[in-house]
Amino acid sequence: MINDRYEVIKSIGEGGMANVYLATDTFLDRKVAVKVLRGDLATDEKFIRRFQREAYAASTLSHPNIVEMYDVGEDNGTYYIVMEYIEGRTLKQLLKKRGSLTTPEVVDIMLQLTDGIAHAHDMYIIHRDLKPQNIMISDDGKIKITDFGIAMALNSTQLTQTNSVMGSVHYLPPEQASGKGSTTKSDIYSMGIMLFELVTGKLPFKGDNAVEIALKHMKEEIPNVKKLNPNVPQSLINIILKSTAKNPKNRYDDVKEMHQDLKVCLNEDKLNEPPYVYKYPEFEADDKEPSLKEIKETDNTVREETPVAKKVDKKEEEDEEKGKSKISTIIIVFLLLVLLGGIGAIGYVLLPTFKNNEDIKVPDVSGLTVTEAEKVLKGKGFKVEDDTEKRFSDEVEEGLVIGTDPAINRSRPKGTKITIIESLGKNDTYVIEDYTGKNYIEVQTTLEKMYKMKVKIEKKDVDLTEDMDLQAIIEQDIKPGTEITVDENNPTTITLYIPNAYEQYPDFVSEGWTLEEIEEFAAKYEIKVDVKYFETNDFPPGTVYKQSRTGKIVNGATLTITVTKEKEEEPEPPVDEEENTGGTEGGEGSTQ
Repeated sequence: MINDRYEVIKSIGEGGMANVYLATDTFLDRKVAVKVLRGDLATDEKFIRRFQREAYAASTLSHPNIVEMYDVGEDNGTYYIVMEYIEGRTLKQLLKKRGSLTTPEVVDIMLQLTDGIAHAHDMYIIHRDLKPQNIMISDDGKIKITDFGIAMALNSTQLTQTNSVMGSVHYLPPEQASGKGSTTKSDIYSMGIMLFELVTGKLPFKGDNAVEIALKHMKEEIPNVKKLNPNVPQSLINIILKSTAKNPKNRYDDVKEMHQDLKVCLNEDKLNEPPYVYKYPEFEADDKEPSLKEIKETDNTVREETPVAKKVDKKEEEDEEKGKSKISTIIIVFLLLVLLGGIGAIGYVLLPTFKNNEDIKVPDVSGLTVTEAEKVLKGKGFKVEDDTEKRFSDEVEEGLVIGTDPAINRSRPKGTKITIIESLGKNDTYVIEDYTGKNYIEVQTTLEKMYKMKVKIEKKDVDLTEDMDLQAIIEQDIKPGTEITVDENNPTTITLYIPNAYEQYPDFVSEGWTLEEIEEFAAKYEIKVDVKYFETNDFPPGTVYKQSRTGKIVNGATLTITVTKEKEEEPEPPVDEEENTGGTEGGEGSTQ
């Protein structure tokens, strides 16, 4: 039990900074995710202060696409954060399973992502560590952004593990890699890299180590999307180009602008628009391009998945300066008010400010029309999302309100955006078709989006042939002709089976394969493995550091894998016996 309230069920994640557990909130009888700080960080007072400050800042965010933070506390020296528990997987896990996603899926995910980040930016919070590993996606396709603010409290001494080094450096903005700091446009760059990965199934820049990848982010153009996926419309490629510009001046001014482009990018009149042309030079003439040595000297920036300790210190100094400035302003205003009318005037001016910060409860608008519900919510001081969330309901008529997100009676700050849940009426039915031979991605998209089904994709061993389509469905667990009920709240689950095979070599390095897993892979595809070792103390022993082959798999080929091993320290040179004796005697004489 944590704080006599949260009963831990099991571990669901471990990281360099904290461990995450699935737990039950025994007060409210609901599942929650509890992130517990590692013990070695819990003794650092400076770290704890920053952690709490950032955690409380993140708790001010309230958005359907941001994981909700419920509680922050300490229990007998254990610091913890209690968050909304999401049943699903990370976007990175989905990518590893699916390869790449369809264009409509990508646009849907990015619309949710940009909407959530826009809300964070409105609240003056920059994520700084956007990557597919920090995006949860539920079985119904809804995304939730995680790890707000916590990354800013990281200590550089905890950032040398392999997973940290090879993680978000793939999504690192050029200005952050070169030590210039982060802005809202840095988040836009990271989202652009994610968009590239979603449509191509590949990362734009790869390298043998974090420094090499960071240099590519600063100096190399984004690869040609059309060559990797010819089916991506130019309108979506333009969004990638604009969001991943090296020069922040060429990027979107804000996330809302990127969100608007995503909304219309699949319109007929937008699909074949001309390629985006940068208005400003990508590399300013007066900007000094950092050398490899300079990059290594700012190794914290490159190595960290999240903002560097130096940046944190700088941010803390900036916060202190801003705090001093605010205090000075308040003192001046105070003196002026005293001159103008004394304490009564002060109370008159400051009281509305305190009132505006009070939380208010979300009213019950179920059963009303959407228009009526909007009026009630706005009358209470809330904002309302433009688009409603639609669900089937056997009890609420079509067009009327089922509820809201956040739910009724939840306390939220004035101005919080509320999503209205609108009824689609009673459930429809759908007849299962024969999907064998069809592309599993297209079938999954149709079943999930149109018929609200839960689709599982599993690989099955088959005899491989040269002309076999590895994305074609070979079997399904629900027979064709079966009639199912379309119910978003209680979805029907169908499992589609595809051939258990790879067409091309996986990226063993970035995906974190072990040597044992690679050897099993090689045995299955009749590939020879030649293992070489590289001595280094920058990565844990046994890390897969490099692979010799990419592209199409050919039976009988030799794959060379480079694995790290601990670098042995050079032995100290032998000491001359006579010198040693003399030194000892001298030492004894000195002691006497």
